[in-house]
Amino acid sequence: MNWLYIIFVGAIAGWLGSFLFKGSGSGLIWNIILGVIGALVGGWIFEKLNIETTGFSGTILTAAVGAFVVMWLYRLIGSGRSK
Repeated sequence: MNWLYIIFVGAIAGWLGSFLFKGSGSGLIWNIILGVIGALVGGWIFEKLNIETTGFSGTILTAAVGAFVVMWLYRLIGSGRSK
């Protein structure tokens, strides 16, 4: 049951992060991956900033912020490569 929750939160957070970053979703699998990684990154960021969130909406917010940061870093690193 815990994995289903993680996948569900990851899908929502990944979609929100990609929607806010580029104006559309990135596909279900990519949204789940992005959301799960984003949850880890967002949790780390919120911990360092002493920001506490609670409940389902707090989990989604944390993961979406993390997903946004992951996408921003990915674009930043990707744009620095020579073409």
